[in-house]
Amino acid sequence: MARYTGPLCRLCRREGMKLYLKGERCYTDKCAFERRPYAPGQHGQARRKLTQYGIQLRAKQTVKRIYGILERQFERYVEKAMKKAGDTRENLIQLLEARLDNVVYRMGFAINRRQARQLVNHGHFLVNGKKVDIPSYLLRPGDVVEVRENSRDLEVIKKALEFNKERNVAPWLEVDRDGFKGVFLRYPKLEEVTDLPVDLQVVIEFYSR
Repeated sequence: MARYTGPLCRLCRREGMKLYLKGERCYTDKCAFERRPYAPGQHGQARRKLTQYGIQLRAKQTVKRIYGILERQFERYVEKAMKKAGDTRENLIQLLEARLDNVVYRMGFAINRRQARQLVNHGHFLVNGKKVDIPSYLLRPGDVVEVRENSRDLEVIKKALEFNKERNVAPWLEVDRDGFKGVFLRYPKLEEVTDLPVDLQVVIEFYSR
């Protein structure tokens, strides 16, 4: 399974915004972006005017990094979104939001998507009563996601639930955190995903060149 293994704070600095990839640390004064809010490298503090291509590239990289997806898989999602009828932007966001690792994070069972990916990969979650250990598994409306009974005492899951107890649940999900389960009610609408700091149209344009 291919995954990014480099320094996470470097990604936030590269994109010029906090992507909240390290969970709790991102909310403290230890956050690297708070200390050095400029691009990494020798010329990171130099001011550069981005071309149209550069704007599209940075938007694409930001979305990939938020959802923890590498280039080849993300490109397949974009191609699939383009082939479906309707708004390509909404098709793309629905594919990304239906990933099991993303839903585990949205439900509050992990502090961030990276942690959710690891928990799913280690087999701590059931979908409709069956163990699924594929983070990119695409859920369908009505699918029930729950923490395996033997995994409910894991400190990492308890800590995530405590960390996320004040966080609002996405309107396309239904969550019973005390019961360690939730339901993927429906695919989200584009305007409902309010925490994505990127115009997806710019991303689509990058792949439409």
